[in-house]
Amino acid sequence: MDLGITGRWAIVCAASQGLGKGCAEALGKEGVNLVINARTQATLEQTASELRRACPGIEVHTVAGDVADPKVRQALLAACPQVDILVNNAGGPPPGDFRDWGRDDWLKALDANMLTPIELIKAVVDGMAERGFGRVVNITSGAVKAPIDMLGLSNGARSGLTGFIAGLARQQRLAGCNVTLNNLLPGAFDTARLQKTLKAAGGDVEVTAQARRKAIPASRFGDAAEFGAYCAFLCSAHAGYITGQNLLIDGGAYPGTY
Repeated sequence: MDLGITGRWAIVCAASQGLGKGCAEALGKEGVNLVINARTQATLEQTASELRRACPGIEVHTVAGDVADPKVRQALLAACPQVDILVNNAGGPPPGDFRDWGRDDWLKALDANMLTPIELIKAVVDGMAERGFGRVVNITSGAVKAPIDMLGLSNGARSGLTGFIAGLARQQRLAGCNVTLNNLLPGAFDTARLQKTLKAAGGDVEVTAQARRKAIPASRFGDAAEFGAYCAFLCSAHAGYITGQNLLIDGGAYPGTY
């Protein structure tokens, strides 16, 4: 299927590895020009080189730094000639017991996983509406629907972003101008973030991982490429009637009907 987005420009945050990289690869293969961001310059440049080889004909720009920093956000926006697609993504805050977290821990989590995405959205959606095309995809977490006790910082911050998007996506001046905003909720994907979570649980990591796989009807962890393909479709010309949704990708792990 031709997704109808060849020649578009996308900003993809936290794109040097994991789910963000999977999204960047999928978009690049559809002919989308990319501005990618991550904190570590060397890793980011390596990913950019891989994308250029895998997706000949597209432009790939890099902006290294913490996207929670306003100066980095400004550089990211300046590097993108026209933001048609925005993929918000950030590493989640550390797991732990809420009794050990202070105000600064909460503010840092909110800044990275709620306020920073909102600032980027604010910077781009009106321009998208004027041009008659825009796609915003926020990578949140399956924990928004089924909270994980040790991920309280993530549960809270990402749920805040989810509530904000629910209202914004339904503004007619956006939805009526072919601008969509949706959230992708990953379950257990085989990423560095998952490995960190497994280690935090204590005990033998492989034993813990195997128990986690058994609890998933698909009997496996997801991979970044399949997540990226889902993201690319949401960013496509065919997805203009999907907005304000929380789309769960978890191999069937969530036990509810709704």
